[in-house]
Amino acid sequence: MISHLTGCVAAVAPEGAVIEVGGVGLLVQCTPGTLAGLRLGEQARVATSLVVREDSLTLYGFASDDERNTFELLQTASGVGPRLAQAMLAVLAPDALRRAVAAEDLGTLTSVPGIGRKGAQRIVLELAGRLGAPADGGLSVAAGNGAAAMAPSWRDQVRAGLVSLGWQAREADQAISAVEPELTSQADDGKPDVDVAVALRAALRVLGRP
Repeated sequence: MISHLTGCVAAVAPEGAVIEVGGVGLLVQCTPGTLAGLRLGEQARVATSLVVREDSLTLYGFASDDERNTFELLQTASGVGPRLAQAMLAVLAPDALRRAVAAEDLGTLTSVPGIGRKGAQRIVLELAGRLGAPADGGLSVAAGNGAAAMAPSWRDQVRAGLVSLGWQAREADQAISAVEPELTSQADDGKPDVDVAVALRAALRVLGRP
């Protein structure tokens, strides 16, 4: 297993980065939050998890070992594969996930694109007590605030991704404003249901990059 990479950031794209290690460029699939911490041409350490399939080897990258460990544990729940586990970490930080599961906060879990109420119930049932305690010791939050309020919004994540790709914050904000009307839909609970990866690609099209 490849547990982490340390090397020069050779390329950054909407869904991943290339880390050059010993003259070899390794493609790592990352969340926008992880990508935001990478700078082209600079050294970086990325915690990784290698997912092996019959027809592919995919390396997923994370800003911390905690994110990587949470990613792997999430996949032990029924119906949660690497893509959905990555989407969960794109919306909710590990501690936010721990709080949501511990509090059986289905509203927070269903804020992740691809997770419905039944899926959220299954995740709570199968992962309760296995994700560990949050770093803040599990302090309660007010109803309606929940873990989702502590996680970056999709707009913040897309902005961070665009800035990491070299765009100015002002340009990023303009692109987000341009694509928001077509992306934002109202879920049953009234929360915006926006896929961060889809939003990032749409913003890049507005900015003139395919």
